[in-house]
Amino acid sequence: MNANKVSGPPREAAEDDAGKTHFGYREVDEGDKASLVRGVFQSVASRYDLMNDLMSGGIHRLWKTSMVDWLNPRPGIELLDTAGGTGDIAFRVLDRLEKQGLPGEGHVVVCDLTADMLAVGRDRALDQGRLQGLSWVCGDAERLPLPDRSVTAYTIAFGLRNVTHIDRALAEARRVLKPGGRFLCLEFSRVVLPVFADLYDQYSFKVLPAMGAAVAGDRESYLYLAESIRRFPPQEELVQMMGAAGLSQVRYRNLSGGIAALHSGWRI
Repeated sequence: MNANKVSGPPREAAEDDAGKTHFGYREVDEGDKASLVRGVFQSVASRYDLMNDLMSGGIHRLWKTSMVDWLNPRPGIELLDTAGGTGDIAFRVLDRLEKQGLPGEGHVVVCDLTADMLAVGRDRALDQGRLQGLSWVCGDAERLPLPDRSVTAYTIAFGLRNVTHIDRALAEARRVLKPGGRFLCLEFSRVVLPVFADLYDQYSFKVLPAMGAAVAGDRESYLYLAESIRRFPPQEELVQMMGAAGLSQVRYRNLSGGIAALHSGWRI
């Protein structure tokens, strides 16, 4: 698949998903969450990268660099970057290979629930002349459109908290990994510095929605962002969930005092 093509939309959740889940602090039907999440990212897609810079003061770039550092991409890597719509992780991985003098020695499949996000990433790739080593596919992290044991690495940055069933997404990650394959998740997490926690809450629930309204014209999506962060499992709980999904040698690293965390695991 070339960088100009985005595959069709993912399947919706099965109709028999009759349970309830959370969408931020709202309770919603499980079958509705994927479309609600898709709506958020359709709304913010064109301003997504700009808002990331503004919200984090550019620190998200350092976090993503840390993710690629820990991944340490090698020649022949076959990476699935889930929830990777605008291409940030994919571009960094390919750049790392190029800096090692290994252009064309890896391939990244960028998978995202939202076609609008993929379109932004595809346009960035075309603008930068990145026509090699990238594929774009619209798909759900809980039902990945890839065969078993098809990739050597799986990354997901700021996407796991948006899925309906984290356990299913983790199981899918393990399914598509080849034996010896690496899983890496970068996600907002639980702040570990008490003196910083109150300030961070004020910023999350007052500043972020106001910034979203001013820059992206969408206050509600950035309120959902803050709420979804608070609903996401803390670091040690995610370690346990990864182990339950069959991932081994699970570890994590806090970033910026736990504002974000990197979790690593392997399919053995």
